Amino acid sequence: MTFNTKSHKTLIAILLSVLSFTFVHAQEAKPLNLNKPEREQWFTDLGFGMFIHWSMDVQLGMVISHSMVGASEDYLDRYIHELPKTFNPVNFDAKQWAKAAKLAGMKYLVFTTKHHNGYCMFETESTDFSIMKSPYGKDVTRMIVDACREEGLAVGLYFSPDDFYFLHHQGIIISRTRKEALASENPELNEYVKMQMRELMTNYGKIDIVFLDGMEQFAKTELAKVCWEINPDVVVTRGAIETPEQKTPETPIPSPWEACYTFGDQWQYRPTNEHYKTAKDAILELIDIKAKGGNFLLNFGPDALGSFPPEQAGVLSEISLWMFINQEAFNKTIPHNIIKENNLWYLTSNDKRTAYIFINEENWRLGERKEYSISAFKITNASQISVLGQNGLVLEYDAKANPAPTIKQTNNGMEISVMRSQRIYNDRKWNNPVVVKVTGLDMNE
Repeated sequence: MTFNTKSHKTLIAILLSVLSFTFVHAQEAKPLNLNKPEREQWFTDLGFGMFIHWSMDVQLGMVISHSMVGASEDYLDRYIHELPKTFNPVNFDAKQWAKAAKLAGMKYLVFTTKHHNGYCMFETESTDFSIMKSPYGKDVTRMIVDACREEGLAVGLYFSPDDFYFLHHQGIIISRTRKEALASENPELNEYVKMQMRELMTNYGKIDIVFLDGMEQFAKTELAKVCWEINPDVVVTRGAIETPEQKTPETPIPSPWEACYTFGDQWQYRPTNEHYKTAKDAILELIDIKAKGGNFLLNFGPDALGSFPPEQAGVLSEISLWMFINQEAFNKTIPHNIIKENNLWYLTSNDKRTAYIFINEENWRLGERKEYSISAFKITNASQISVLGQNGLVLEYDAKANPAPTIKQTNNGMEISVMRSQRIYNDRKWNNPVVVKVTGLDMNE
């Protein structure tokens, strides 16, 4: 029997390729995580971020990208070739977005550089299906990145390896489930999205956070590797860590993790049939997520002209007002082993000597005093109590009132007495949580 060395080497190469492919797919259930532990801690300390979903199909108020799945050829032709011709967000102001995020106490911003539709909101050499070919013709991603850095916000980029435009260009039926629509089965698509990821990671300076969306873990892992190769300090969130969507775990999960929520029902702006959260809804979600050790990524959707709609901007302002009063409670604080008791949530300082107690009450009247019994903490002789934003000395128009909070230790635990004594609104109503600070604790007792 003759032995062909060249054929033998070829056979070995094929076998290795198959084994490699099988190994990769076997590992898909377990995301690769090469985030540095110290960078993951840095990310967890950020705590609160702004998510922005925005693409050219916002012009029609539709779901971002997904209308392309199951669409007729006529629809797709007009979506791809006609809709981008009218995308001209003349009111877009990246600095205004970044300032709004910072005022609301957010420490990072994540922007959709490319959603599943494949429309690039950045300058790219990979395709003409981008904002650079729209009437607007400017790189909004660059402006957002620059504005974030100017305001001291960490820079986050959302990117999807699912690309409906590319599939359509290939003549493949747009799908989230067909094998040929997946990057693992479509080498051309895999290389295409990697090229775009390299552009984003090299053309915009050092990127802090990358959020990789999409159906397939293989594609997200391939892109995450590109990110870590270019910048070992980048934190990959979705694609590497837990990122529950529209839900918060009932119990804590190991950090880091990040819950992402829409502000309304839809990720992208919807001008009709929308239902927005109240500021209190968002604030309570933030408190609950932080008390469980996670990050809260709250999504906003600018309109077709590039502005935050009044419904969103108004509630964001209310969140900003609450954070202006209570920001301290989120600066370098950590979860307590007891998350909450009844309507009270807890965070503590890193040294566990200070506790922040978030009190959620309905219709707490100005000048009204309330008492709470807390088993989670024990005071010492050095313990002191205050209410964030209040001096505890004066109740407006009532010279006889004593608004000072009090604290004492009993057999049942720590008891606090608190008055709401700061007028936030003209009508004296303020239905958002009050935050109490207690120092000098000994949590080891």
